[in-house]
Amino acid sequence: MAKRAAEDARLKRITEIALALPEAIREMHDSHAQFLVRKKTFAYFLDNHHSDGIVGVTCKVLAGDNKALQENQPDRFYLPQYLASKGWVALRLDRGAVDWDEVKELLLCSYTLIAPERLAERVKAEA
Repeated sequence: MAKRAAEDARLKRITEIALALPEAIREMHDSHAQFLVRKKTFAYFLDNHHSDGIVGVTCKVLAGDNKALQENQPDRFYLPQYLASKGWVALRLDRGAVDWDEVKELLLCSYTLIAPERLAERVKAEA
């Protein structure tokens, strides 16, 4: 029986944060993960997506924040293909130490923008 490769530590940490949110689930697609709430995606963990060599977390942010983050910190943030036009940004997890508070903030923001209002309000009240 073939031994299964250990799960990426960054993915484990993101999964812990994301699945602590109400009704959140994770779906795996090869080395990528999709995080959903009631069938709506609120985050992706991408590992070498389309052979770009990048490991990152992709989330929805407030209007205009994605471009501002990428312009102010281009070594850390990038605009994800197909999603940037819809207000999404990606944070690289493959460049130095990861600020897990920042990752959590991105995930919470994205969740509250995507989740049904009652669930989003619940998360905001707990924050």
